[in-house]
Amino acid sequence: MLLRSLHIPRSDFEAGTGWKLKPEGACQGDICIPLSKAAGETIDVASVAEDIGMPLAAEPEHGLWALGPASIGSRTLASAAAPDLRLPDLDGKEFSLSSLRGQKVLLYAWAPY
Repeated sequence: MLLRSLHIPRSDFEAGTGWKLKPEGACQGDICIPLSKAAGETIDVASVAEDIGMPLAAEPEHGLWALGPASIGSRTLASAAAPDLRLPDLDGKEFSLSSLRGQKVLLYAWAPY
């Protein structure tokens, strides 16, 4: 879910994530997770994302945020941070992804199968 603000209407949060915000917490089907703050008509996305375990990637310079899926059952990423990949470059020298910290990076993966 792409956002231009970290404070959005409850209806937008529920429609974009599939989570229903109830008095007992954020619920999807039979699963409910208690929230640290009561949900009103305007949602603090950062707080709810932390409570539910949803990764939140920020690009504050452009006023954009990306909210990822919840990680219940460990089937998705626990954060929006990429692992520190270390691979050989075209000259055979080891290259570390962390050397690009602070820069925008596009990772492209390809497999021949």
